[in-house]
Amino acid sequence: MKMFPATLMLILPLFCVSDVYAGDGFESVRCGSDIAKALIGRKTSNEPVVAIEARHKDLQLKDLGAEIISDDERLNLIFWRICGEEYAVLEDGNIVKDALKFPKHSKDLPEFVGSCQLNGKDLPGVVVGVLKNEEGAATLPAAKVWKIDQKQKKFVELPTEGLRCSRDGISTEDAGH
Repeated sequence: MKMFPATLMLILPLFCVSDVYAGDGFESVRCGSDIAKALIGRKTSNEPVVAIEARHKDLQLKDLGAEIISDDERLNLIFWRICGEEYAVLEDGNIVKDALKFPKHSKDLPEFVGSCQLNGKDLPGVVVGVLKNEEGAATLPAAKVWKIDQKQKKFVELPTEGLRCSRDGISTEDAGH
């Protein structure tokens, strides 16, 4: 029985160390499950993205880019491809506060992160989503968009009627042209 405490002292640190390296926010994500729900509340890792992607090949994980949302640089919008679908994730520091399955986008429905107007008046805050491309128009109608509520750290879906957004915020490779 005297060996038990000594054995415990040798084995216990191994469990603690594995937690430090395994916690990257994707450990509970499974293809075919509610991926957005599995991400919310998770602590993310500051290690290189290539290491995280390599560890989660089963999820076909790929970092698609990020945007700083808040002035203090704590709130970030990160796009991930997970299990063949795109997700938008809001991180405060290194905690996932909200996540959503992002709609498919293309030249006709370009991805957007930026500012919008509702019935000709500036809408405060950052909007993310997809727009309907109109050749030659400076602003485009929204197809499916969310405002980022910086206080609640949540995505809030916006009605699209009367909402037009600046072409400057288009972030897809084809830029909607």
